[in-house]
Amino acid sequence: MASDKENFGLSGPSFLTAIDWNNSNHRRSIAASLVQGVYVIECDRQQKRQPPQALAPPWWEFFNFKINRVLVDDHDQSYFGAVFEFVFPYPYQNYAGQRPPQYVIAFRGTVNKSNNRAEDLKLNLNLMINNLQESRRFQIGTESATAVINSTAPGNVWLAGHSVGSSIALLIGRRVAKTTGFHLETYLFNPPFTAPPIEKIKNEKVKLGLRLAGSVVTAGLAMAAHTRPKGQEIDPFTVLAAWVPYLFVSQSDAVSSEYIGYFEHREKMESIGAGKIGKLATKHSIGSIVSSVRGKDSEAAHLIPSAYLSINCSTTQNFKEAHGIHQWWKQDLELRYKLYQYKC
Repeated sequence: MASDKENFGLSGPSFLTAIDWNNSNHRRSIAASLVQGVYVIECDRQQKRQPPQALAPPWWEFFNFKINRVLVDDHDQSYFGAVFEFVFPYPYQNYAGQRPPQYVIAFRGTVNKSNNRAEDLKLNLNLMINNLQESRRFQIGTESATAVINSTAPGNVWLAGHSVGSSIALLIGRRVAKTTGFHLETYLFNPPFTAPPIEKIKNEKVKLGLRLAGSVVTAGLAMAAHTRPKGQEIDPFTVLAAWVPYLFVSQSDAVSSEYIGYFEHREKMESIGAGKIGKLATKHSIGSIVSSVRGKDSEAAHLIPSAYLSINCSTTQNFKEAHGIHQWWKQDLELRYKLYQYKC
């Protein structure tokens, strides 16, 4: 039986009858809806719902998108992503200012159903051990993104994802920026931060002490491990500084809220004269250092130099609500915004 959250008419942003592409709230709501569309595509597949019973199409058709292709996991045949194409022809002569994207590549997170559980949990494990870039879903997503970018201007392409799906989108956006110099517009909803959730601690002194200790230890280990390959003159973290994805976290979400402290602490380290330590710590995690020592990619999947951070300060009832995708198109959101730009 379908849940109300799968039904666009019952839980989607149907109030967006006149889209203003210059409005950041509209753009956020549409990106989140397309990600939800991927979740519902997979639910339709499992429930064998075909049109007109299928519940997924309104999640993109309402905003004038169509499915260009569905991304399928090789192992369990589940739908984990999709490429959406805007149906109005290019160029957008009728749009002033910000234009809609021609393509949006969206990735879902974990689906807690028996048919998905094994591969979805494996993907989460890959993220935790800093090995997500070795997964087939990342590889398929990267191949699809490359094909789309090659077919149009990079400025016409968005990336979007939720939970571990946002980690895939982050890695793809990061790779594109490093290898081509293109900065794809990217929407990351509740991306996991694979570190202890210090942000949940209420005592500010304890929180600051733990972060200071963590920064000193991480920076020291990074220096001892010599994580940058010999002969590499340009810091890859610096290369990414100009790419500014849109990052959405809830302050009540234990999975993603640590991004709040990650960026705020970097500024605090600058203010107390420990900016060099803060910069070194902010580009590494203990897991990334261990990976580097073992000869693997030394960049942790969850770390980014710059972001336009949006924090949902609204009260949530439980973890599912705090981490869920549906919060991001609510009209009564209490949002706090800040741009964090990495200074080279």
